[in-house]
Order: sequence, then C-alpha cells, then structure tokens
Amino acid sequence: NHAVKGALTEALKCKEEGVSRAILFNLCGHGHFDMQAYIDYQAGKLTDQEYDPSELAMALSGLPSVGA
Repeated sequence: NHAVKGALTEALKCKEEGVSRAILFNLCGHGHFDMQAYIDYQAGKLTDQEYDPSELAMALSGLPSVGA
C-alpha cells in the first residue's frame, strides 16, 4: 500500500538524518484491487491520460437515468 510505503520512506529519511518524528498515515481498504496499478506506478508503466469531455459525455450517456 502506498500509505505504508510513504511512512516507511519517511522513517528511513528520519533515520538517515538522525531525527525523531511522529509519522502518521491512514490505511484504508484492503488493497486487492489497486495492487497492480500501484506496482505499475512504481515501475513507471502508467501514462498520463488527457481529459476528454466528449469521452466522458459518451460514457455517461450509456448510464440509466435515476430519479432523485
């Protein structure tokens, strides 16, 4: 999980600097579904996607209408 990795990275940085800090992180979810995306992110395999309003409109047009 990226929260755990971030906390560990910060802890190692503190250790190198010889300082003591409280490190707080928030862990939520079970991580099953985002693990491959996280692995790909760490490996530099993800690419930035351009926001295309027309693609969003097309995707939303396929959803059923729901009353408020």
